[in-house]
Amino acid sequence: MDVIVLGAGLTVIFAALLILLLTLVLGGADRRGLARALADINTVYAPGAAQGRRTALSAGPAGRPALGRAVTLLASRLTPDRAAAWLQRTLDHAGNPPSWPPARILEAQGWSIVIGVPVGALLGLGLVARGSSPASTLILGALAGGLIGWWGPYLLVLNAAQRRQERLLDTLPDTLDMLTLCVEAGLGFDAALMQVAAGIDGPLGGELARALQEMQMGKRRAEALRSLAARTTIPELRNAMMSIVQATELGIPVASVLREQSREMRVKRRQRAEERARKVPIKILFPLVFCLFPALFVVILGPGVLRLIDTLGNG
Repeated sequence: MDVIVLGAGLTVIFAALLILLLTLVLGGADRRGLARALADINTVYAPGAAQGRRTALSAGPAGRPALGRAVTLLASRLTPDRAAAWLQRTLDHAGNPPSWPPARILEAQGWSIVIGVPVGALLGLGLVARGSSPASTLILGALAGGLIGWWGPYLLVLNAAQRRQERLLDTLPDTLDMLTLCVEAGLGFDAALMQVAAGIDGPLGGELARALQEMQMGKRRAEALRSLAARTTIPELRNAMMSIVQATELGIPVASVLREQSREMRVKRRQRAEERARKVPIKILFPLVFCLFPALFVVILGPGVLRLIDTLGNG
């Protein structure tokens, strides 16, 4: 009975705190309209400002439900500046998917915390029923649920960014080969880049097209290529872009630099394939030991064990 009363009390306290936080956030949301607009402008002209990053993360469509906006603002208030900057950078690495705007991620994070805390407390309540310490188990369960809800959306974004970077790395050697062929055929570097961007599907083609758009808008080629390198976490792609930038600035023929980079990328791709092949025996070891071998032992030794039991029983 004491356990049930304690669990109900914690649930009521959590609900009251949640209602209080949502009331404070909703009450200040309208007054922050002009401030948020000014902060968005500051974010455009001063992207390094921490407060601008946080405001841009919490900004979302105006037609969203009030409760969803409140949860988003609550999550943005609880998000440290470093975490907000990391989220924006990881979204850049993931390609800024249209279905995953920062406001939606923060809203998912807020709802995950709101749902995770009571679920964790209920799981802790189940452990309490088995004889654990009531207060500590409930608190630890609620904290675990809150932490899982806090980090869950971050892990999804990080996984999407890693998969996109792997796709970039896989298509990089072929892209450099095509770029080398176009330059050696007599095209200028910008024209060759346009041909390759139009002929390649996937994230790397989109990054090249974005670099071309930046150059057409007046950005210098070196700055556009540096921006492309900064949007990735692949050392090979960064080295290739920096080599092209240095060749452009020093007057070195770009075709020779591209040829050398293409050869190096092919060697590294072969090395990665060999490394993955060497990891295969280790990866299949655990499925063999825990899945295949037990079934094999049952099939081979099962009839003999049954016959032995039958013989000993008759004896």
